[in-house]
Amino acid sequence: MSSRFEHPAGDYKKIFETVEELNEPLPATVTGRIPSFIRGSLLRLGPGLFEVGAEPFYHLFDGQALMHKFDFSNGQVTYFRKFVKTDAYVRAITEKRVVITEFGTCAYPDPCKNIFSRFFTYFKGVEVTDNCLVNVYPIGEDFYAVTETNYITKVNTDTLETLKKVDMCDYVNINGVTAHPQIERDGTVYNIGNCMGKGATLAYNIVKIPPTQKDKSDPIEKSKVVVQFPSAERFKPSYVHSFGMTENYFVFVETPVKINLLKFLGAWAIRGSNYMDCFEADETKGTWIHIAKKDPGEYIDYKFRAAAMGLFHHINAYEDSGFVVFDLCTWKGFEFVYNYLWLANLRENWDEVKKNAMIAPQPEVRRFVLPLDPYREEQGKNLISLPYTTATATMREDGTIWLEPEVLFSGPRQAFEFPQINYKMNNGKNYTYAYALGLNHFIPDRICKLNVRTKETWVWQEPDSYPSEPLFVQNPEGVDEDDGVLLTIVVCPGAQRPTYCLILNAKDLSEIARAEVDIMTPVTFHGMYKP
Repeated sequence: MSSRFEHPAGDYKKIFETVEELNEPLPATVTGRIPSFIRGSLLRLGPGLFEVGAEPFYHLFDGQALMHKFDFSNGQVTYFRKFVKTDAYVRAITEKRVVITEFGTCAYPDPCKNIFSRFFTYFKGVEVTDNCLVNVYPIGEDFYAVTETNYITKVNTDTLETLKKVDMCDYVNINGVTAHPQIERDGTVYNIGNCMGKGATLAYNIVKIPPTQKDKSDPIEKSKVVVQFPSAERFKPSYVHSFGMTENYFVFVETPVKINLLKFLGAWAIRGSNYMDCFEADETKGTWIHIAKKDPGEYIDYKFRAAAMGLFHHINAYEDSGFVVFDLCTWKGFEFVYNYLWLANLRENWDEVKKNAMIAPQPEVRRFVLPLDPYREEQGKNLISLPYTTATATMREDGTIWLEPEVLFSGPRQAFEFPQINYKMNNGKNYTYAYALGLNHFIPDRICKLNVRTKETWVWQEPDSYPSEPLFVQNPEGVDEDDGVLLTIVVCPGAQRPTYCLILNAKDLSEIARAEVDIMTPVTFHGMYKP
């Protein structure tokens, strides 16, 4: 599942360059045959504006949100894109400078303001960004483009118009929510975020947003916290990017990457600083894993521990015979992987890109198993009796339960990331296949498939082609878990038509069709297929 290609030409640099939005959809040139069940839109988000006037954005997660759409109808395909008209974007364009601090780019005070008005602005507090460049998902009948702050942005998925900015703080006790909700079949949305717990401690809340309301009212207004996870450290919550959910449980992995809140608040107040400045690694605590019952929400105080690891994406989680099995795309050690995603690093020549990745944390797909009744066996004995996994859990003298993973895939500097599954059929259930974007020294250059039971792998790859997260679409007539297609946007900067939507057979990653457009497209992170 490792990359077969090197990228000495450095074409990948072009996926980190500014592009313009479109006024109307572009027709695509189709080769192969679009499956008849693909009728709808592939929606994706990523950065599209990498500088404002003379001021650059510095981090991969700073560029202004650009929404992309491939529309499929009767074998015809069009491509369309628009910038999301967030406050961050509109004010940057209006003032021709970075106005709102982004993840790794600090906004400086308005040079035109005098010291008095600057002083008053300072007392209003720091403005949090609404730059929703990470994902898009449905809530009720509506669609929201999102990042990881308290702001989500309602968008029209047909016209790509921006409708309104919503502050989740108006509805629930949360400092921000992730871009990776878990969505049930009926449309119920669960998400997690840092919050203030009892007695000025930090905690993590799981928020539940109900499905479409009969009276057509906004489901967000009925959001509520269903369960709270405690924080391992009082003033330093961990960075949380996603969480796991089975039919009856939530799984929350608390990694050693901490947000130093005191530094965070202090730094913002005193000098130009950004979100990245406020992360620190706790080299002593390792990883704490938490579990809670879903309905009714109840935290279960088992002290699961594992070695230090970075984590962004849960692949899937399920229950089996008194155990919770969950699969993760991890990064070894306690260093924050985002330290390696500065645009300057990603735009280096290939030899430099490779050098940077040599010292970065190493990726690994891991399976962990939690016993739901860990106190029934004596200390020192493996509590996991599932026949198909080598993952272990051992009770230690201090009452903590040490977890060792089963490695599902490991390749040096070859990450299986941005994972996807047959979500409709298998989310929260026992499953066999995961699909992912293959990162080669952090550069996306292939599509991967993994059989999590047998560890068999498949790869799609072409030279100088840079794909995005593959989304699985089930064949409505299919019965197998992998009976369907994968949709991905591939950028091939040297080609006559440099952007194409690629449709792969999910069984073996063979090409079914592609729809090419004569336009350049930057990197995208996450998205959805809307039938």
